[in-house]
Amino acid sequence: MNRSRTALAAGLLAAVLGLTACGGSASSSGSSDSKAATAKSAADLGGMDALVAAAKAEGALNVITLPHTWANYGAILDGFKAKYGLKINESNPDGTSQDEINAVKQLKGQDRAPDVLDLGSSFALSAAAGGLLAPYKVATWKDIPDAQKDADGRWYNDYGGYISIGYDAAKVPNPPTSFADLAKPEYKGKVALNGDPTKAGAAFAGVYAAALAKGGSFDNIQPGIDFFGELHRNGNFIPVGATQATIQSGQTPITIDWDYLQVSASKTLAGKVDWKVAVPTDGHYANYYNQAISASAPHPAAARLWQEYLYSAEGQNLYLKGSARPVTLAAMQAAGTVDKTALEALPKVTGEASFPSEKQLDAAKKVIADSWAKTVG
Repeated sequence: MNRSRTALAAGLLAAVLGLTACGGSASSSGSSDSKAATAKSAADLGGMDALVAAAKAEGALNVITLPHTWANYGAILDGFKAKYGLKINESNPDGTSQDEINAVKQLKGQDRAPDVLDLGSSFALSAAAGGLLAPYKVATWKDIPDAQKDADGRWYNDYGGYISIGYDAAKVPNPPTSFADLAKPEYKGKVALNGDPTKAGAAFAGVYAAALAKGGSFDNIQPGIDFFGELHRNGNFIPVGATQATIQSGQTPITIDWDYLQVSASKTLAGKVDWKVAVPTDGHYANYYNQAISASAPHPAAARLWQEYLYSAEGQNLYLKGSARPVTLAAMQAAGTVDKTALEALPKVTGEASFPSEKQLDAAKKVIADSWAKTVG
């Protein structure tokens, strides 16, 4: 989710798991008597040194749905391992926000359950409402704008960007620059979202952006659903979850996705696919993804240390190097800790964007759940 630089950081409020009932025993480190499991800040454990020691004693961290090409997570995971020496267990890297929530519920009490979550905004709200998230405030809590975090610390924005249109320049000689363009006959069988919008935050955001382009609003996402229904009927929309693999294979020559993911694809696939990126002129939609700790994390100290790393200047700059807008960007600019080269390389966007409230996101998610399958199939 990208922005007009500082304005985004200052103004922004993105296949079901093959789970089994067996496998993995309960972990003692995440039990109710664990001091780390109830810590709401590093101070509750005696400070950062004590938190690091407790995390190293646990020895591992379980993460879920973190593709290495998404917002520079490959470098972020490597950086955390190098800094603290913990083993990182990765699961379902190409999963969705809903998959993460399902895993927390279905693997509760098992040592392979997720410790930490990376969730689209509407999914973070539902997870918090369901009592699935543990309150915790990182050392840089004050650097996160109040409108971009839960007051109790159950979730907080982390990195963001704009919904954009990516395309293979070799297969799409007349590139679309707006949602209106995507309805043209020349794009038949070419347009894809990043997954199912009832499960994936990026796809949900794509539908929201389309709604804004087609006369809808944050209170009315239905025009976006109707738009994709139209694209489906005329054969332009293909129900394939876009990934770098589908881009390289030519299966999804046009994708609607976060701009930082589109930029990542253009870099990773350089020499194989001439991938270009454009923020649509008629549907500006930007938002952040959120970090959260599972209330039943089997490695509660490691989970909290992961959050501290992500919200440090080191972690936030690693997101920035992945062309994502870090939530503490304004504070880092003021402190002189921002990576200026990475900041200058961000995709340019004209104009300002506004953002939906928690209530609007929750309502839109319910409309998507009720109408998507009936309208699009």
